Amino acid sequence: MSTVTEDHVVAVLAPEPLSPFEFAIACEVFGIRRSEVIARMARPRWYDLRVCAQRPGVPVATSMGFSIVAEHGLDAVVDADTVIVPMASKWGVSETHRAGWRMPALPDDEVLQALVDAAERGARIVSFCSGAFTLAEAGLLDGRRATTHWLFLDAFRRRYPTVEVVPDVLYVDAGQVLTSAGSAAGLDLSLHLLRADHGADVADLVARRLVIPPHRDGGQAQYTTVPPPRTGGTPFAELLDWLVASLHEPLTVSDMAARAAMSPRTFARRFAEATGTTPLQWLTTQRLARARQLLETTDLTVDVVAARSGLGSAANLRSRLRDACGVSPSAYRQRFKRDAAA
Repeated sequence: MSTVTEDHVVAVLAPEPLSPFEFAIACEVFGIRRSEVIARMARPRWYDLRVCAQRPGVPVATSMGFSIVAEHGLDAVVDADTVIVPMASKWGVSETHRAGWRMPALPDDEVLQALVDAAERGARIVSFCSGAFTLAEAGLLDGRRATTHWLFLDAFRRRYPTVEVVPDVLYVDAGQVLTSAGSAAGLDLSLHLLRADHGADVADLVARRLVIPPHRDGGQAQYTTVPPPRTGGTPFAELLDWLVASLHEPLTVSDMAARAAMSPRTFARRFAEATGTTPLQWLTTQRLARARQLLETTDLTVDVVAARSGLGSAANLRSRLRDACGVSPSAYRQRFKRDAAA
Protein backbone atom coordinates (compact mmCIF):
# COMPACT_ATOMS: atom_id res chain seq x y z
CA MET A 1 0.00 0.00 0.00
CA SER A 2 1.04 3.57 -0.57
CA THR A 3 3.10 5.27 2.15
CA VAL A 4 3.13 8.71 0.52
CA THR A 5 0.86 10.09 3.21
CA GLU A 6 -0.51 9.03 6.56
CA ASP A 7 -3.95 9.18 5.03
CA HIS A 8 -5.52 6.47 2.87
CA VAL A 9 -5.03 7.58 -0.75
CA VAL A 10 -8.18 7.38 -2.87
CA ALA A 11 -7.75 7.89 -6.61
CA VAL A 12 -10.98 8.66 -8.46
CA LEU A 13 -10.69 8.23 -12.19
CA ALA A 14 -12.27 10.91 -14.40
CA PRO A 15 -13.36 9.28 -17.68
CA GLU A 16 -14.48 11.50 -20.55
CA PRO A 17 -17.19 12.55 -20.89
CA LEU A 18 -17.68 12.38 -17.15
CA SER A 19 -21.02 11.74 -15.44
CA PRO A 20 -20.94 14.35 -12.64
CA PHE A 21 -23.23 12.64 -10.14
CA GLU A 22 -21.29 9.43 -9.57
CA PHE A 23 -18.01 11.35 -9.67
CA ALA A 24 -19.37 13.77 -7.05
CA ILE A 25 -20.25 10.88 -4.72
CA ALA A 26 -16.58 9.93 -4.46
CA CYS A 27 -15.59 13.55 -3.93
CA GLU A 28 -18.25 14.16 -1.27
CA VAL A 29 -17.59 11.03 0.78
CA PHE A 30 -13.80 10.74 0.50
CA GLY A 31 -12.69 14.25 -0.44
CA ILE A 32 -13.95 16.25 2.55
CA ARG A 33 -11.99 16.22 5.79
CA ARG A 34 -14.79 16.11 8.34
CA SER A 35 -13.13 17.34 11.52
CA GLU A 36 -15.99 16.36 13.82
CA VAL A 37 -15.83 12.80 12.48
CA ILE A 38 -12.04 12.51 12.59
CA ALA A 39 -12.00 13.84 16.17
CA ARG A 40 -14.04 10.83 17.30
CA MET A 41 -11.73 8.28 15.70
CA ALA A 42 -9.22 6.34 17.77
CA ARG A 43 -6.74 6.56 14.90
CA PRO A 44 -7.37 9.78 12.94
CA ARG A 45 -6.39 8.45 9.52
CA TRP A 46 -8.75 9.84 6.92
CA TYR A 47 -8.67 9.94 3.10
CA ASP A 48 -6.51 11.82 0.64
CA LEU A 49 -8.62 12.13 -2.53
CA ARG A 50 -6.79 12.53 -5.83
CA VAL A 51 -8.68 13.18 -9.05
CA CYS A 52 -6.91 11.39 -11.90
CA ALA A 53 -7.18 11.48 -15.67
CA GLN A 54 -5.32 9.99 -18.59
CA ARG A 55 -4.08 13.50 -19.49
CA PRO A 56 -3.63 15.53 -16.28
CA GLY A 57 -4.04 19.28 -16.70
CA VAL A 58 -6.22 18.88 -19.78
CA PRO A 59 -9.93 19.73 -19.24
CA VAL A 60 -12.17 16.67 -18.99
CA ALA A 61 -15.61 17.31 -20.44
CA THR A 62 -18.72 16.29 -18.52
CA SER A 63 -22.13 15.35 -19.84
CA MET A 64 -23.58 18.55 -18.34
CA GLY A 65 -21.73 21.15 -20.38
CA PHE A 66 -18.84 21.98 -18.07
CA SER A 67 -15.34 20.62 -17.66
CA ILE A 68 -13.00 19.71 -14.82
CA VAL A 69 -9.22 19.62 -14.69
CA ALA A 70 -7.54 16.66 -12.98
CA GLU A 71 -4.22 17.40 -11.30
CA HIS A 72 -3.07 13.78 -11.24
CA GLY A 73 -2.35 11.24 -13.95
CA LEU A 74 -2.52 7.47 -14.14
CA ASP A 75 0.60 7.09 -12.01
CA ALA A 76 -1.51 8.22 -9.05
CA VAL A 77 -4.00 5.47 -9.88
CA VAL A 78 -1.24 2.86 -9.76
CA ASP A 79 0.04 4.14 -6.40
CA ALA A 80 -3.35 4.55 -4.66
CA ASP A 81 -4.74 2.52 -1.79
CA THR A 82 -8.26 2.63 -3.24
CA VAL A 83 -9.24 3.35 -6.85
CA ILE A 84 -12.78 4.44 -7.71
CA VAL A 85 -14.08 4.20 -11.28
CA PRO A 86 -17.37 6.12 -11.75
CA MET A 87 -19.53 5.72 -14.81
CA ALA A 88 -18.75 7.43 -18.10
CA SER A 89 -21.62 9.03 -19.95
CA LYS A 90 -20.33 8.21 -23.42
CA TRP A 91 -22.16 5.39 -25.13
CA GLY A 92 -21.15 2.93 -27.79
CA VAL A 93 -22.84 0.00 -29.48
CA SER A 94 -21.78 -3.50 -28.57
CA GLU A 95 -21.02 -6.27 -31.00
CA THR A 96 -24.64 -7.38 -30.57
CA HIS A 97 -26.15 -4.07 -31.65
CA ARG A 98 -28.52 -5.89 -34.00
CA ALA A 99 -30.36 -7.05 -30.90
CA GLY A 100 -30.42 -3.51 -29.55
CA TRP A 101 -27.75 -3.87 -26.87
CA ARG A 102 -25.90 -0.69 -25.92
CA MET A 103 -23.05 -0.35 -23.49
CA PRO A 104 -20.73 2.36 -22.15
CA ALA A 105 -17.75 3.20 -24.33
CA LEU A 106 -14.57 1.73 -22.86
CA PRO A 107 -11.31 3.50 -21.97
CA ASP A 108 -7.96 3.12 -23.68
CA ASP A 109 -5.59 0.27 -22.91
CA GLU A 110 -3.39 2.67 -20.95
CA VAL A 111 -6.19 3.25 -18.44
CA LEU A 112 -6.99 -0.45 -18.21
CA GLN A 113 -3.32 -1.29 -17.58
CA ALA A 114 -3.15 1.29 -14.78
CA LEU A 115 -6.07 -0.42 -13.07
CA VAL A 116 -4.41 -3.82 -13.46
CA ASP A 117 -1.15 -2.47 -12.05
CA ALA A 118 -2.99 -0.93 -9.08
CA ALA A 119 -4.76 -4.22 -8.37
CA GLU A 120 -1.49 -6.15 -8.56
CA ARG A 121 -0.04 -3.78 -5.97
CA GLY A 122 -2.94 -4.67 -3.68
CA ALA A 123 -5.14 -1.59 -4.15
CA ARG A 124 -8.85 -1.86 -3.47
CA ILE A 125 -10.72 -1.37 -6.76
CA VAL A 126 -14.25 0.10 -6.74
CA SER A 127 -16.75 0.90 -9.46
CA PHE A 128 -19.92 2.96 -9.43
CA CYS A 129 -22.73 2.18 -11.86
CA SER A 130 -21.46 1.36 -15.39
CA GLY A 131 -17.87 1.73 -14.19
CA ALA A 132 -18.10 -2.06 -13.79
CA PHE A 133 -17.64 -2.34 -17.56
CA THR A 134 -14.19 -0.78 -17.20
CA LEU A 135 -13.21 -3.19 -14.43
CA ALA A 136 -14.48 -6.16 -16.44
CA GLU A 137 -12.67 -4.99 -19.57
CA ALA A 138 -9.45 -4.87 -17.53
CA GLY A 139 -10.07 -8.48 -16.48
CA LEU A 140 -10.47 -7.57 -12.81
CA LEU A 141 -13.91 -9.18 -12.53
CA ASP A 142 -13.12 -12.53 -14.15
CA GLY A 143 -14.52 -15.27 -11.94
CA ARG A 144 -15.86 -12.72 -9.44
CA ARG A 145 -19.33 -11.66 -8.39
CA ALA A 146 -20.26 -8.16 -9.58
CA THR A 147 -23.18 -5.87 -10.34
CA THR A 148 -24.00 -2.76 -12.32
CA HIS A 149 -27.05 -0.63 -13.12
CA TRP A 150 -30.04 -2.83 -13.97
CA LEU A 151 -30.38 -1.14 -17.38
CA PHE A 152 -26.96 -2.49 -18.40
CA LEU A 153 -27.17 -6.04 -17.03
CA ASP A 154 -28.02 -7.76 -20.32
CA ALA A 155 -25.20 -6.07 -22.22
CA PHE A 156 -22.82 -6.78 -19.34
CA ARG A 157 -23.67 -10.49 -19.23
CA ARG A 158 -23.25 -10.90 -22.96
CA ARG A 159 -19.87 -9.17 -23.13
CA TYR A 160 -18.39 -10.66 -19.94
CA PRO A 161 -19.63 -14.26 -19.57
CA THR A 162 -16.86 -15.10 -17.08
CA VAL A 163 -18.25 -12.61 -14.53
CA GLU A 164 -20.88 -13.86 -12.08
CA VAL A 165 -23.45 -11.09 -12.45
CA VAL A 166 -25.59 -10.41 -9.39
CA PRO A 167 -28.77 -8.54 -10.40
CA ASP A 168 -31.09 -6.53 -8.15
CA VAL A 169 -28.58 -5.63 -5.45
CA LEU A 170 -27.16 -2.28 -4.41
CA TYR A 171 -23.55 -3.40 -4.34
CA VAL A 172 -21.32 -6.46 -4.28
CA ASP A 173 -18.27 -6.77 -2.04
CA ALA A 174 -16.04 -9.40 -3.66
CA GLY A 175 -13.05 -8.67 -1.45
CA GLN A 176 -10.45 -6.61 -3.26
CA VAL A 177 -12.91 -5.57 -5.98
CA LEU A 178 -16.28 -3.97 -5.20
CA THR A 179 -19.03 -2.90 -7.59
CA SER A 180 -22.19 -0.88 -7.10
CA ALA A 181 -25.45 -0.63 -8.98
CA GLY A 182 -26.77 2.55 -10.57
CA SER A 183 -26.20 6.12 -9.46
CA ALA A 184 -27.18 6.56 -5.79
CA ALA A 185 -26.05 3.01 -4.97
CA GLY A 186 -22.55 4.49 -5.09
CA LEU A 187 -23.43 6.20 -1.82
CA ASP A 188 -24.37 2.88 -0.25
CA LEU A 189 -21.10 1.30 -1.36
CA SER A 190 -19.14 4.33 -0.12
CA LEU A 191 -20.71 4.03 3.33
CA HIS A 192 -19.92 0.31 3.25
CA LEU A 193 -16.27 1.20 2.65
CA LEU A 194 -16.37 3.66 5.56
CA ARG A 195 -17.77 0.96 7.83
CA ALA A 196 -15.03 -1.44 6.71
CA ASP A 197 -12.28 1.16 7.24
CA HIS A 198 -13.46 2.98 10.35
CA GLY A 199 -16.48 1.21 11.84
CA ALA A 200 -20.23 1.75 11.92
CA ASP A 201 -20.11 4.87 14.12
CA VAL A 202 -18.02 6.81 11.62
CA ALA A 203 -20.17 5.65 8.69
CA ASP A 204 -23.31 6.71 10.57
CA LEU A 205 -21.87 10.16 11.29
CA VAL A 206 -21.05 10.71 7.62
CA ALA A 207 -24.48 9.44 6.58
CA ARG A 208 -26.08 11.93 8.96
CA ARG A 209 -24.08 14.73 7.35
CA LEU A 210 -25.25 13.56 3.94
CA VAL A 211 -28.86 13.24 5.20
CA ILE A 212 -29.21 9.69 3.88
CA PRO A 213 -30.00 6.35 5.56
CA PRO A 214 -26.93 5.12 7.42
CA HIS A 215 -27.21 1.60 6.09
CA ARG A 216 -28.94 -0.03 3.17
CA ASP A 217 -27.62 -3.55 2.96
CA GLY A 218 -25.86 -4.46 -0.27
CA GLY A 219 -28.31 -7.29 -0.86
CA GLN A 220 -31.28 -4.95 -0.91
CA ALA A 221 -32.92 -4.70 -4.30
CA GLN A 222 -32.14 -1.87 -6.65
CA TYR A 223 -34.99 0.64 -6.53
CA THR A 224 -36.36 0.03 -10.01
CA THR A 225 -39.66 -0.46 -11.65
CA VAL A 226 -39.96 -3.87 -13.27
CA PRO A 227 -38.85 -3.41 -16.90
CA PRO A 228 -40.88 -5.12 -19.63
CA PRO A 229 -39.23 -8.28 -20.93
CA ARG A 230 -37.02 -7.82 -23.99
CA THR A 231 -38.53 -10.02 -26.71
CA GLY A 232 -37.77 -8.23 -29.97
CA GLY A 233 -34.56 -8.28 -31.97
CA THR A 234 -33.84 -11.99 -31.55
CA PRO A 235 -34.66 -15.04 -33.71
CA PHE A 236 -36.96 -16.13 -30.88
CA ALA A 237 -39.10 -12.97 -30.76
CA GLU A 238 -42.36 -14.79 -31.51
CA LEU A 239 -41.56 -17.54 -29.00
CA LEU A 240 -40.65 -15.05 -26.27
CA ASP A 241 -43.91 -13.16 -26.81
CA TRP A 242 -45.75 -16.47 -26.41
CA LEU A 243 -43.83 -17.30 -23.25
CA VAL A 244 -44.63 -13.90 -21.70
CA ALA A 245 -48.32 -14.52 -22.39
CA SER A 246 -48.08 -18.04 -20.93
CA LEU A 247 -46.06 -17.50 -17.76
CA HIS A 248 -48.85 -18.97 -15.62
CA GLU A 249 -48.70 -22.26 -17.55
CA PRO A 250 -46.40 -25.19 -16.62
CA LEU A 251 -43.72 -24.81 -19.30
CA THR A 252 -40.72 -27.01 -19.98
CA VAL A 253 -37.73 -26.73 -22.29
CA SER A 254 -39.32 -29.45 -24.41
CA ASP A 255 -42.46 -27.32 -24.76
CA MET A 256 -40.39 -24.35 -25.87
CA ALA A 257 -38.29 -26.43 -28.27
CA ALA A 258 -41.40 -27.94 -29.86
CA ARG A 259 -42.86 -24.47 -30.31
CA ALA A 260 -39.62 -23.40 -32.01
CA ALA A 261 -39.55 -26.61 -34.12
CA MET A 262 -36.14 -27.66 -32.78
CA SER A 263 -34.71 -30.48 -30.73
CA PRO A 264 -34.37 -29.56 -27.02
CA ARG A 265 -30.54 -29.62 -27.22
CA THR A 266 -30.36 -27.42 -30.33
CA PHE A 267 -32.99 -25.08 -28.93
CA ALA A 268 -31.17 -24.65 -25.60
CA ARG A 269 -27.89 -23.84 -27.36
CA ARG A 270 -29.39 -21.34 -29.80
CA PHE A 271 -31.56 -19.74 -27.11
CA ALA A 272 -28.50 -19.10 -24.96
CA GLU A 273 -26.64 -17.63 -27.93
CA ALA A 274 -29.54 -15.26 -28.67
CA THR A 275 -30.45 -14.18 -25.13
CA GLY A 276 -27.33 -14.74 -23.03
CA THR A 277 -29.12 -17.08 -20.63
CA THR A 278 -30.76 -20.51 -20.51
CA PRO A 279 -34.45 -21.02 -21.33
CA LEU A 280 -35.39 -21.88 -17.75
CA GLN A 281 -33.38 -18.99 -16.30
CA TRP A 282 -35.10 -16.60 -18.73
CA LEU A 283 -38.49 -18.03 -17.80
CA THR A 284 -37.81 -17.77 -14.06
CA THR A 285 -36.62 -14.17 -14.43
CA GLN A 286 -39.80 -13.20 -16.27
CA ARG A 287 -42.01 -15.01 -13.77
CA LEU A 288 -40.37 -13.17 -10.90
CA ALA A 289 -40.75 -9.89 -12.80
CA ARG A 290 -44.47 -10.63 -13.25
CA ALA A 291 -44.80 -11.43 -9.55
CA ARG A 292 -43.09 -8.16 -8.60
CA GLN A 293 -45.40 -6.26 -10.93
CA LEU A 294 -48.47 -7.86 -9.36
CA LEU A 295 -47.20 -7.14 -5.85
CA GLU A 296 -46.63 -3.50 -6.82
CA THR A 297 -49.95 -2.89 -8.56
CA THR A 298 -52.58 -5.22 -7.02
CA ASP A 299 -53.90 -6.40 -3.67
CA LEU A 300 -53.90 -10.06 -4.72
CA THR A 301 -52.85 -12.53 -2.08
CA VAL A 302 -49.36 -14.01 -2.22
CA ASP A 303 -50.84 -17.37 -3.25
CA VAL A 304 -52.69 -15.82 -6.19
CA VAL A 305 -49.64 -13.80 -7.23
CA ALA A 306 -47.55 -16.99 -7.20
CA ALA A 307 -50.12 -18.82 -9.33
CA ARG A 308 -50.59 -16.02 -11.87
CA SER A 309 -46.87 -15.52 -12.31
CA GLY A 310 -46.20 -19.23 -12.78
CA LEU A 311 -44.11 -19.60 -9.63
CA GLY A 312 -46.60 -22.12 -8.33
CA SER A 313 -46.67 -21.71 -4.58
CA ALA A 314 -46.37 -18.90 -2.07
CA ALA A 315 -43.33 -20.68 -0.59
CA ASN A 316 -41.56 -20.69 -3.96
CA LEU A 317 -42.39 -17.02 -4.52
CA ARG A 318 -41.03 -16.12 -1.08
CA SER A 319 -37.83 -18.04 -1.74
CA ARG A 320 -37.29 -16.55 -5.20
CA LEU A 321 -38.04 -13.01 -4.08
CA ARG A 322 -35.79 -13.23 -1.05
CA ASP A 323 -32.93 -14.56 -3.18
CA ALA A 324 -33.38 -11.80 -5.76
CA CYS A 325 -34.37 -8.81 -3.62
CA GLY A 326 -33.59 -9.76 -0.04
CA VAL A 327 -37.15 -9.19 1.21
CA SER A 328 -40.41 -11.07 1.69
CA PRO A 329 -43.44 -10.48 -0.60
CA SER A 330 -45.21 -8.45 2.10
CA ALA A 331 -42.13 -6.27 2.71
CA TYR A 332 -41.65 -5.82 -1.04
CA ARG A 333 -45.28 -4.77 -1.44
CA GLN A 334 -45.07 -2.33 1.45
CA ARG A 335 -41.95 -0.72 -0.03
CA PHE A 336 -42.97 -0.58 -3.69
CA LYS A 337 -46.79 -0.57 -3.73
CA ARG A 338 -48.11 1.91 -6.26
CA ASP A 339 -51.54 2.87 -7.50
CA ALA A 340 -52.81 0.23 -9.92
CA ALA A 341 -54.58 2.91 -11.92
CA ALA A 342 -51.29 4.75 -12.40
